[in-house]
Amino acid sequence: MTTTGIRLHAPAPGWSIDADVVVVGSGVAGLTAALRCEAAGLTTVVVTKARLDDGSTRWAQGGIAAALGEGDTPQQHLDDTLVAGAGLCDEEAVRILVTEGPDAVRRLIATGAQFDESTDGGLELTREGGHHRRRIAHAGGDATGAEISRALVEAVRARGLRTIENALVLDLLTDAEGRTAGVTLHVMGEGQHDGVGAVHAPAVVLATGGMGQVFSATTNPAVSTGDGVALALRAGAEVSDLEFVQFHPTVLFLGPDAEGQQPLVSEAVRGEGAHLVDADGVRFMLGQHELAELAPRDVVAKGIVRRMLDNDAEHMYLDARHFGAEMWEHRFPTILAACRAHGIDPVTHPVPVAPAAHYASGGVRTDSRGRTTVPGLYACGEVACTGVHGANRLASNSLLEGLVYAERIAADIAATGLHTRVPQPLPTAERPAHPLLPPEARFAIQRIMTRGAGVLRSEASLAEAADRLHRLHADARDALDENGKTAEPGVDTWEATNLLCVARVLVAAARQREETRGCHWREDRPERDDTAWRRHIVVRLNPDRSLAVRTTDTTDFPPTLPQAQEQ
Repeated sequence: MTTTGIRLHAPAPGWSIDADVVVVGSGVAGLTAALRCEAAGLTTVVVTKARLDDGSTRWAQGGIAAALGEGDTPQQHLDDTLVAGAGLCDEEAVRILVTEGPDAVRRLIATGAQFDESTDGGLELTREGGHHRRRIAHAGGDATGAEISRALVEAVRARGLRTIENALVLDLLTDAEGRTAGVTLHVMGEGQHDGVGAVHAPAVVLATGGMGQVFSATTNPAVSTGDGVALALRAGAEVSDLEFVQFHPTVLFLGPDAEGQQPLVSEAVRGEGAHLVDADGVRFMLGQHELAELAPRDVVAKGIVRRMLDNDAEHMYLDARHFGAEMWEHRFPTILAACRAHGIDPVTHPVPVAPAAHYASGGVRTDSRGRTTVPGLYACGEVACTGVHGANRLASNSLLEGLVYAERIAADIAATGLHTRVPQPLPTAERPAHPLLPPEARFAIQRIMTRGAGVLRSEASLAEAADRLHRLHADARDALDENGKTAEPGVDTWEATNLLCVARVLVAAARQREETRGCHWREDRPERDDTAWRRHIVVRLNPDRSLAVRTTDTTDFPPTLPQAQEQ
């Protein structure tokens, strides 16, 4: 394993603490990993960018998928997942997910999460796109993520885990042999620690969530700036399948110039019988797929965009007026409130919707135990690419993946004895190896990506995006090389720099994949090509900050670590 030597320009750490494990992120994946590590007797520190309950998990509306209903089986869940993944799922990774998932959900309930129950006292299950059975457990109607986050945060606080909130993790620390030795981080605001410091630990778990803020309109919170993927790339880790960004089909349309986080209209609304219609009230998904509005998300997103293009329209509509006020208020109170806050009453009017960036199916490449290509560095949740999602995530598999693979990571750290190694981090370089972008570059990146690498892509649009991203990269590099100047270190400049890093990788992978598959839609290559492209695109960062892009020989992931490096 070769490290890049690249680090963000930042002050040297002014304080440090020691731990067996540091978990970066406080969503379902991060807090589950932390709780399981603590239960195994490991000294665990949780670092999170905002407050403990401020990640993407709490925004999840629909629910968590698992074969918990009568007549449902893990095999049926596996089959639906493989179909949605469009030929690129790792079948063994999916089998782990669906077989270990039901018990993982039961352990989540035992931790304190309270899901909605039916009249007979069992779990009330619903359907979402791509599922042939009702297997989605939900809470508070459409507030599943908030309930899961509440339960896990309460458990973390009850057990007294050490947490560092409002902290942006900067870079991975490594020892002389390239093994993980902790992280550097910047704590914002007042608290026990302030400014740049370090957590020294032989095991680091990345659970930093997604990178939706790389696009102008997204369902992701403002903190989702791809920090984990960028950190992993600078540390020498490989990322895979970053071209597969899922655009959620039904996001509340707030106008053509709306930017930032947009309100999500959960797939569960369609699962309960809402229809997608155009301005004339025509159900345009009928005949496009056997499941119509409940087709996999890539199919529905494409159907909406096609109809928008055909009708020269900016959005379509989701019609659930037939639900009535009582059902809206009981089953979807969060969505109802969001719509009404924007002047739309779904009880009496169809809801305007359009696709927006939602979920990264790719990420930091891991094996079935969550190990990356850097010894001691693990990843789980949206930041990771376990092989579960393939080219398109099946609805509500994300929370389950976070649960299952977080538990597997904790078990691996405890079983391998990795935590017994005393980390000896190399000193950080005195001269910055990575220039920082000015804060305003964030908006330039988002517009470049939305225009060139959004729902519809082509070689021309991607080439233009690559060129414009390269100019941003080159301008910052040249300023550093010529006069040693770079943007002032700070959260805004670190985030902009991380966004540029992940944007360059996403565009490079999307240009490489000359086909349409799952949520990667190439207008100039409209057909799926299993002969040439049923394989993965893997990217790593070279020491000179260029990208090394390769394609795997088969659909299988190669091992992440040689046997000799596993500990």
